[in-house]
Amino acid sequence: MQMRQLGKTGPLSSALGLGCMGMSGMYGPSERAESIATIHAALDAGINLLDTGDFYGMGHNEMLIGEALKGIPRDKAILSVKFGGLRDPAGGWSGFDGRPAAVKNFLAYTLQRLGVDHIDIYRPARLDANVPIEDTVGAIADMVKAGYVRHIGLSEVGSATLRRAAAVHPIVDLQIEYSLISRGIEDGILTTCRELGIGITAYGVLSRGLISGHWQKDKAGQGDFRAFSPRFQAENIDRNLALVEALRKVAEAKKVSVAQIAIAWVAAQGGDILPLVGARRRDRLAEALGALDVTLTPEDLAAIEAAVPKDAAAGTRYAAAQMAHLDSEH
Repeated sequence: MQMRQLGKTGPLSSALGLGCMGMSGMYGPSERAESIATIHAALDAGINLLDTGDFYGMGHNEMLIGEALKGIPRDKAILSVKFGGLRDPAGGWSGFDGRPAAVKNFLAYTLQRLGVDHIDIYRPARLDANVPIEDTVGAIADMVKAGYVRHIGLSEVGSATLRRAAAVHPIVDLQIEYSLISRGIEDGILTTCRELGIGITAYGVLSRGLISGHWQKDKAGQGDFRAFSPRFQAENIDRNLALVEALRKVAEAKKVSVAQIAIAWVAAQGGDILPLVGARRRDRLAEALGALDVTLTPEDLAAIEAAVPKDAAAGTRYAAAQMAHLDSEH
């Protein structure tokens, strides 16, 4: 397995991370045994970065990972956890909480659900507009001193917030959406991260399956948030799938899959960028792992850019209400 250091102060991670959110219902039903088998297959392949959030399935995802890791040496996995997303019993969303007392409360529950004594990278899922980022990061820094957290990360924040946070405590990585059709970080955030020595863990590298080469129209079922996601809506999906077909021609010429070339493109944007893949099944994981063997030449990169130009996607990456919570977009 190829390895990459997360930022200048972070741990040595596999060049691909496993995002586990989809194993807890965000994309419709998932199969528990297959999810656990996929986590085991990832670890066996040398993937050591497992990404989750305490609000994925209201704790379900952390308990699932905890079950999968039973009997496996703790140092086999780098556990990256997002916190702060507030849910209600119906599964709805009601904001984000970054207060210092809440940070410590969320962490206590996370340690219990995962069955571990420390979290490797702990990060607020979004900026809490009511709490200075210095206070939130300061509370996590207290937990670093106490030994419950090893490193601090951030998620979906902009350059000004990154600078303020980094002044309080070293930040190892920014988790943010980055793909061929979501390239907003190139407009300043990526430069700031590089200046501060902060790595990028890129989620949504296949845009939630949209540019995986496997997505078909009207595929989103009950409990799948893609049914409401702007890029999957009737007015946008045809245009976006046309981009995928253009990318497919480039992939076929290279004798790789669409997903593999899309993941390889993200990885090729810099040694400080680590793609997270949201595989829920072992076959999708195996396909994603194949991206690590794809070397893109300057000619390949030019062909990919021609097939999927920057800003070519139709629709925003989240609905308006969720976009409003993204400090990275302001």
